[in-house]
Amino acid sequence: MRQPAMTAAEVKDYLIEVFPQTAHLFEIDEIAPMRARVRMLTGPEHLRPGGTVSGPTLFTLADCAFYVVTLAMIGRVALTVTTNCSINFMRKPAPGALVCEARILKLGKLLSVGDATIWSEGASEPAAHAALTYAIPPRRGENVG
Repeated sequence: MRQPAMTAAEVKDYLIEVFPQTAHLFEIDEIAPMRARVRMLTGPEHLRPGGTVSGPTLFTLADCAFYVVTLAMIGRVALTVTTNCSINFMRKPAPGALVCEARILKLGKLLSVGDATIWSEGASEPAAHAALTYAIPPRRGENVG
């Protein structure tokens, strides 16, 4: 099985370098081949009326976790971008820590396809599930035609 190109610490350092405005929101708990676990601590700014974590916050976590696993596998390619995301909100997550398990189902030269599942920390059933596709830019000198 293909091994990650970057460790959790290397990905975190890279996120701080390329996204200093948001990198502090996320902790990378684990990187494994084609998988990552990312944690986000939510606060009052992430809540919607009724005291539940907002949909945009869940989307942000799913998107970031999939970016993390993709970078872990391909290395420092900052211009890797989301091209598709479909998210299902299944349960109201409790305020506090959220955990996202992201996995790549197919990794090609130009696309990373997979999913991300989010739980409130300690919950047994997921709060949300997303299917994601990322575009990977061609590397310099690589003929994609």
